[in-house]
Formats: sequence, structure tokens, C-alpha cells
Amino acid sequence: MTLDPVHYDGIARLARRIDHGASERDHRDFAETVWESFLDPLTDGDRVVLEPIESVSRHLIDVEDVALAERPFDREHGLDAGTINPTTFRNGLVLDIAQAAMASTPTDLDLHRSRTVVASVHSNDPTASVDDRWGRFDEGFSRSRAIQVPPLPRFAEGVVHALALYLAESEHALEHAEAVSELLILDGPLYPRGILRWNDQHPDLASFLVADQQPQSVLENYVRLVESFVERDVPFVGFVKNPATRVISRTVIGKGESAPWTDDTSFFTRVLERGEYVDDVEGTRWERDTDGLTYTGWFRSRGGVDAPLSVDGDALGVERKLDPVAYEVTFFVIYDPRVDLCYRVEAPYAFTRDDDRRARLTRQLLSDVAISAGPPAVVEKADELARISASEKHSLRETFEARFETTRERDYDDHRWGGTAEQTTGFER
Repeated sequence: MTLDPVHYDGIARLARRIDHGASERDHRDFAETVWESFLDPLTDGDRVVLEPIESVSRHLIDVEDVALAERPFDREHGLDAGTINPTTFRNGLVLDIAQAAMASTPTDLDLHRSRTVVASVHSNDPTASVDDRWGRFDEGFSRSRAIQVPPLPRFAEGVVHALALYLAESEHALEHAEAVSELLILDGPLYPRGILRWNDQHPDLASFLVADQQPQSVLENYVRLVESFVERDVPFVGFVKNPATRVISRTVIGKGESAPWTDDTSFFTRVLERGEYVDDVEGTRWERDTDGLTYTGWFRSRGGVDAPLSVDGDALGVERKLDPVAYEVTFFVIYDPRVDLCYRVEAPYAFTRDDDRRARLTRQLLSDVAISAGPPAVVEKADELARISASEKHSLRETFEARFETTRERDYDDHRWGGTAEQTTGFER
């Protein structure tokens, strides 16, 4: 049932009762001030949380030019993991299942066939147990494992989701690392941000993170992945489609300023979006230029969830075999005006401290975005391989119901939407 026009107008009229504060022009002006005066370096007390590798810089490149230019890397691999989303059963089990897949350009059918599948299970029943050995299936092309999460007072859904997702992704990356000859692009951040966020923002889970072997082993996988690629001198990056970091915003607020952005992506959008104010019938409006990609120079990040892997972090107890500086998160931001979206590209400092390699990675990712008007095509291919469809999720849950001799917990939304409602994990990828 749609809204009556009179009801629509009544709701829209509420906008007149909301004072949105400073104007958009003022927000852009303050973003420029932060860009020019706060980031070289950005400090939180005595600690540097963000600094440019070279200088604070912005760049513009024609979309068509970069799409047609010679690409620094001829072969790319992409990696992604998908889950069924955490499911709670009436017998107290909370379960999520993730499968990871790797794609390549040019296509490698055997590689595309391979999967790593992880089931993460939580139960408050002390008699529940899990056989956590790795097993092979699909004629040896794929492998699977189940892990048990210890009893937790809160956040069971988010924990089983994060552990399944990142364990599947990191194990698959390690297993197929040798197949990557030129460049690997993770679909998502460089490190398991959903787990590292527990240490930064969820005190109830911080002790679990450093005391339990499972999250430690997941983080260790990513540390070993860096070491493996550094040893073979093959770079890898993380392509973050929906960056939600708040290091700049939180630090600026901590300095007594009013940062009028929901997160750092809003800030970067304002400093990278090109255009001008033009006259309109109702005053002035912003008109965006869409003829080129804009992007920042590279930054070293040591704040928020990036702190544990920084040069002065402790990696949450995980042993690092290289100089700690090699693991630091570095990033640059790409803004695509055609879709009005920002993407964050992350890489270990081991690969970006070299000027030439940093420039090659920049050109490659700009070319990928220019061609696809979105994430790199190899990342989208990995996403397709790893994705579990809604109908498949429903069927798998029914299979588990039969195996566990119970049913999953349902609420009115499940009834209303025909069983398609999904639980939220509370944690971002």
C-alpha cells in the first residue's frame, strides 16, 4: 500500500521543522581546513594516528585515460567470503557458515572451483561438542572445518559470524597464496576489522580477543599472509567498498572541534568531490563534475582498529617475524563522481614504502575502478563465487534443523517476509 499524496506531503513537511545546523558550504570549508591543517600528521595527544607517506595530496585523472592506459599488473586475483548469516536455534545453538573463494583474471577454472568452508558454533550447553578437524570434499578441491566458540554472555551472533567469515577468508588466502603471481585484491579490509573492532570498541569482548585461541589464530593467519607475500615479493591489497572508519572524525572532535561528518568517508567525499555552486530557482545548489576520478595520496594509519598492527602496537600478542613497521595499514581513497562513492584501498606498508610500487598499485586500482565504475572486476567475480543465495541459505537452515532435531528461532519478521528476514550481526566486515 502506497502513501496518499496528502500523507506524503505531511511527512515531507517535517523537514521544515528540522534545523540542520551549518550549511553544506560551511561543512565543505571546514573539511578543507582539516585537510590542509590537521593531517600532516594527525595526532591524538602524543601519538601519531595518521600521517602521509609523502605529503597530503589530492589528484585528478581522466576516467577514459586511466581506463585505456597500460596496466601495471596483467594478472589479478580476488578473494571474498560469504556467509549464511548467524542463525539461532531453539536448542541454544548459534551458528554461522562461511565459504571463501578466489577468482582470477585470466580465468583459472580449478582455482574458481576451490572453496574453504567454516562453520562457527556457539552453545551454552556444556555437553555440546564439535569435531574441529579439517576435512576435504569435492574430489579434494575444497575443504571444511567446524569450530566451537566458548560460552559468551553477549554478542554470540556477532562472534560466530566474524570467526567463520575471517577464518574462511584467511585460510583460503593462505592455501592459494602460491597461485597469486602478481597481485591479490581482498574484498574488504587488509586485516579482520570485525574482530579488531572488539578491542577498540567492545570492552566486553576485549578479554576474549586476547585470551581465546580462536580469534588469535585468525589474526595470526593475516599476519602470516603478509609475511608470505613479502617473502615472495608479491603485493596484495584490500579493497573496502563501504569504509566506515572514524579515526579522523574522532581525533578532530577530541581536539575540541566539531566534525560534522558521520565518518571519515563523509570527510573524504567533501575534500575529493569536485564541482561548483550554481544559481538555481531556489537559490544555489552544488553541481558535481563527473569527468574524472579523484584520489588522495597514501596515508599510514595507526589509530582505531589499525592500532594493533601499527609499529607501536602489540598485534594482540601475535608474533610478527618482520619489522613491525612492515605490517602497518596504509591506504588511499578513491572518489568516483559517476556513482558518488568513496573506496578505500589498503596495503601493508611493506608494499607501499617503495615509491615505484606504490605508484603502480595506485594506477592499477584507479584503472580497475575506471573500467568497472565500481569495485575491480576480479573482486566482483570472487563475490559471485563466494555468495550464498537467499534460497540456499533457507535450504541450508532447514538441513540443520533436521540434523539438530530442532527449529531455528523465528520472529514476526520471518512470518511477515516469508522466512527471508536476516539477523544482523552488529559487526561490519
